[in-house]
Amino acid sequence: MNPIGAYPPELQAQALQLLEAGQLADWLRRRFPGGVHGVRTDGALYDYVQALKNAHLRNAPPIQKVAYDSKMRVLEHALGMHTRQSRIQGSKLKAKRDIRIASLFREVPEPFLRMIAVHELAHVREREHDKAFYALCCHMQPDYHQVEWSVRLYLLELQRHGTMEWTTTG
Repeated sequence: MNPIGAYPPELQAQALQLLEAGQLADWLRRRFPGGVHGVRTDGALYDYVQALKNAHLRNAPPIQKVAYDSKMRVLEHALGMHTRQSRIQGSKLKAKRDIRIASLFREVPEPFLRMIAVHELAHVREREHDKAFYALCCHMQPDYHQVEWSVRLYLLELQRHGTMEWTTTG
């Protein structure tokens, strides 16, 4: 899977040039100098996502569970998942919504985690990746598209080198 395959060829060429020159990781570190966020546990992640939901989607249905998922295969599949389950309880239809975020995002800068959380929260209102969906993402994180591009570059770096440390080099 090519994490940047959906982008214009000119952007892909620039990214691959940085990757081949061994400069992509340094470029990402300079762009996101704050280091790794502090949202380590599932409980802290739930609170983080709930705060975003309360700030931007107050009338949206509740989220029952938010957790990091160590089984999610990021490079082949998704970065996060929003699931809905409906079940009949008596004469009512009950809906349960969960958000899972790949464990890989425990060790990234906060804007990366926020982008994934915003993306999954937007699915609470909008099912499809359409214009309304991305407008909602940009409402919750104005630099959403720039951060998404950076996340994809980070995935490209991981694909090539297997790891990337976010320690800042002063």
